[in-house]
Amino acid sequence: MSERGVHGENYVLGTDQAELDRLGSQHAVWRDAALDAWSRAGIKVGHTVLDVGCGPGFASADLAQVVGPSGHVLAIDKAPHYLATTTARGFSQITARACDLDAEDLPLGGVHVDAAWARWVFCFLRNPRGLVEKLARAVAPGGVFVAHEYFDYASWRGQPAMPENDEFVAAVMASWRANGGEPNIAFPLVRWLDELGFDIVATVPHVFAAAPGEPHFAWVKHFAHTGPQRLVELGFLATDRPSAVAAAYARQEATPAARIVTPSLLEIVARRRG
Repeated sequence: MSERGVHGENYVLGTDQAELDRLGSQHAVWRDAALDAWSRAGIKVGHTVLDVGCGPGFASADLAQVVGPSGHVLAIDKAPHYLATTTARGFSQITARACDLDAEDLPLGGVHVDAAWARWVFCFLRNPRGLVEKLARAVAPGGVFVAHEYFDYASWRGQPAMPENDEFVAAVMASWRANGGEPNIAFPLVRWLDELGFDIVATVPHVFAAAPGEPHFAWVKHFAHTGPQRLVELGFLATDRPSAVAAAYARQEATPAARIVTPSLLEIVARRRG
């Protein structure tokens, strides 16, 4: 989960070093899933790929290695700090460009790309269908669009039950919606892609029942330890709730048979009609 808005210069939950570190840990957990999706979609050496909402460029760097020196990655985002971080990764085939994804046009200079990739981006947009319209113009006929977006964010819950986590998850969803986003955007995205000139190649769900110590348990735990305080600052949680959420995760970790069911994500692969 990106847990970041794309309105204004910075994300809703910030672009400081702690958030950058969290995003790095998150990318490490989801890296293999992204690489597999790109491979199934046919992204390869020499391709030009648009990384939509690139953040600090973790996926951009992986895409640069996939397309090789003869390829190109156009990484677009609105946060200047993250764009600088993306550029600093040192790949000559990455171009980082400032872009408001809710704005009228993407700054592509008429370039048509072979593929576009987005992860946890559409759920934060005020006009997500508008971005699909822009991608329909940017992706060349026969090119592909690959996305990871949620279809049931509220599936994130504990077994045994964790009411503190349920409260936190509800607050996360409320904060996104208050900024114009929609957490469960995946299936509307599938519909818009079909309407706007893409054939849906694959829709693959990703949801895990993660035990303490497993990567996907660590993934949600990390955000459950950093996100509540920011939600307090934004007015979506009471001041005593961050410690309550942390205590709930400590109880889960002390229970070997406990599980965390992760937010339900949909992998979407769509091909632009010729």
